[in-house]
Amino acid sequence: MSEAEVKRKESGVHPLDDVVWNALVATHRRFALGDGGAIRYPTDVAPFAAMGGYSPESFAALRSLIEAQGPVALVTTDELVPPSGFSVTKRAVVLQMIWQGMLDRQDELQHVRLAVADVPEMLALITATEPGPFGPRTIELGSYFGIRTQDKLVAMAGERMRLDGFTEISAVCVDAAFRGRGYAAGLMRLLISAITARGETPFLHVFTSNRTAISLYRTLGFVDRREMHLTVLDRARS
Repeated sequence: MSEAEVKRKESGVHPLDDVVWNALVATHRRFALGDGGAIRYPTDVAPFAAMGGYSPESFAALRSLIEAQGPVALVTTDELVPPSGFSVTKRAVVLQMIWQGMLDRQDELQHVRLAVADVPEMLALITATEPGPFGPRTIELGSYFGIRTQDKLVAMAGERMRLDGFTEISAVCVDAAFRGRGYAAGLMRLLISAITARGETPFLHVFTSNRTAISLYRTLGFVDRREMHLTVLDRARS
């Protein structure tokens, strides 16, 4: 265990306040690239990274990861102000929500478990609906469920970041022509059931501007935990 990991365990900070780091040093350790200064997922798995602190050494380690793998997305409790040598390509505020509901029913949902062979269709649906980052290997992070109509993938949702006691629900999306049928809610209930059966708590992130999605998530038993800052960094271009 690195010095940065020890400090985090002793800090008493909620694990979801440092969600990327806590995923990459535990359940998703096999995906981690980097060291105690900065770590990230491989770019074809997910763009997320975290730093062991905000020292010049940590930012130098992060820059090395960007040079090797491409831009990174950091999820932090405070707005991140990087030093020179970086370019901020996106900033946003996301709402972190945690499930505290009750599973009072299960939908009679005709769903399929998605596999590697389904990735091209999953990527096409992601491109059309833009729910958030999803790459060729994101499916390796957890279970993904989908709905097919006339052999076309029209809805999906799955698990992304996982850390001790918590699993993130992500990539919730429905083809525009098939919305209003309860597909997103049904797939999320499946995931909530699977995650809680493992003794874990579901959570998710949603842009604060996406009021429709936030309203849906609240009806499913998710409550607001806190706002987080999303910062996408690339190396500065001369």
